Parts: sequence; structure tokens; C-alpha cells
Amino acid sequence: MELRQLRYLTALADELSFTRAAAREHVAQPALSQQIRRLEDELGIALVERTTRRVTLTHAGALLVARARRILAEVSAADAELQAVKGMEIGHVSVGSMHTMGPVDVSLALAIFHRRHPAIELTVREQSSQELADMLRDDELDLAFLSVTERISSHGLGLEQLVSEELVVVLPRDHRLAGRRRLRMRELEHEEFISFREGARLRELLLTGARECGFQPRIKLESNETERIRRLVSRGMGVAILPRSDAERPGAEVAVAALTEPSLSREISLAWRRDRRHPPAVLEFLGLARELFAGGARAVRAYS
Repeated sequence: MELRQLRYLTALADELSFTRAAAREHVAQPALSQQIRRLEDELGIALVERTTRRVTLTHAGALLVARARRILAEVSAADAELQAVKGMEIGHVSVGSMHTMGPVDVSLALAIFHRRHPAIELTVREQSSQELADMLRDDELDLAFLSVTERISSHGLGLEQLVSEELVVVLPRDHRLAGRRRLRMRELEHEEFISFREGARLRELLLTGARECGFQPRIKLESNETERIRRLVSRGMGVAILPRSDAERPGAEVAVAALTEPSLSREISLAWRRDRRHPPAVLEFLGLARELFAGGARAVRAYS
């Protein structure tokens, strides 16, 4: 008894026609008929009743078809499991990340994934959110951590928000506003800003917040490195708008104030191309990222 013969028999049970069953199995009709005959000869019992008008299963044929469906389903499931195992033994995952990730520790996800699957090659690209989105659409990346903009959200990406974080004002320690706990955006109208470059979500938020207050921010310097921005601010080169986690972590000494009217926040989302079929290794990393970061700081501490 061969799996091929069981497939042919179940196809015949569904189609009740040798011609249609053969077409479904992509074989010639005489070949399918021959294999059914061989199966009957091997078992020593008729499985199919053939007349000039129709094909029906015998009682023995119906019993075997019921068993055959379960056997074929188990074989298919076993093949899928083995392919998944194979996919986790070899492969490559390319991950995109913004320059500043706040509470989302991408290095933690990479380390855990590598420990679980050391044979899978990992690569990481750091770019602005807009650049990461374009790379996802061009299949240069498998998935990315980015902040959503209007252009990103409208172009076929799967998006899952992980965290939302408050933005704050960062000032030199001797700035005239340094002692304030809160600052309205309008109070920064005459300041010079140190900003992220074009394409970065944090720059977009700065521009949006300032325009809401009726002014265009004067951007004096640009950098995509958070610590460099803090050092420039600490040396009196300007003020900046940063996520609170980046503003308050150890580093260059700066003053930090909450931002109001408007208050601003940036979200970090996990993104992938929606209509792409991902290999097992990519799906595994996607699941790990959700497990780590969608639960917030508590989930991260559990793996630290």
C-alpha cells in the first residue's frame, strides 16, 4: 500500500470520476485506474464499483478512504513540521531598527534569538523610519522596528504597536528655562534646535508640534545619534526634543522638562510587508519580538 495509491483513492472518492480524479492529481487517467487496481489486488478486495454511468465506493473502499484521509493528514502535518525544523536550522533574518529605540532593546531580542537558533544568520540595519518602510516594501528587510507616519501607514505594511513614549524638552543645564518642570512648545519659538535628520519620526513630530503653535523651528544642527544630540545640547549648541528614556539615561548632563501644549509622544511599532510569505525563522523572530516588547518593561525584565 503506497501513499500515492491512497491519494488517488481519496481523490476518486471525492470526485466519483476517474477522469476528474486524474485531473485533480495531475496524472493520466489510465495511470490512476491502474494504481487503484493494484491496490485492490494487493488487498484482495474490491474498493470501487465501476459502471458505464458512475463510480461508487464499496463498503471496504469507504472504510479505507476514512483511514486514508487520517493517514494523509498526518503525513502532511509531519512534512510541515519537518520543513519548519529545517527552516530553523538554516536561514537568514534581516531586521531594521531606528537610530533611537528607547525602551525597546533590539539587542536583547537578537541575543535571545541567537542563543535559541545559533545557525540562523542575523543582520541589522539602522535607518530612519521612512527608509526602513521603503526597505520592507523592497524586501531588503524581513521586519523592522519603526515609528509610524502617514506615508508609512498607507502602503501595505503590517503594523503592530509595541510601546508609546512621551517626548520631553532637553536643555543646557545653564539655560534660562532649565529650572522648569514643564514647558509649553510656544516658549521654544526663539530657540535653536538640534534635530534628527529628514525622514526621522522625531523630526516630523518636532515640526508638527511647532507648526501647531504657529512657528517654524530653527534647526541649527542635525544628527541621528541620541547621545551626540545630548552632548551638543549640554555644550549650549541648542535645545532638543527627545524620548524621555533617551533624555534621562546616563550620559551628558542636561536639563529635562515635560513638553505641553501640545504634548508629544512617539510610538514604536513592529512592521513587516503584509502580503509576503515569511520563512519560519522570520516568523520565529516576529513572535519573540511580540513576546518581549508587547508586554512592556515587565516582559523585558523577565529576559534580562
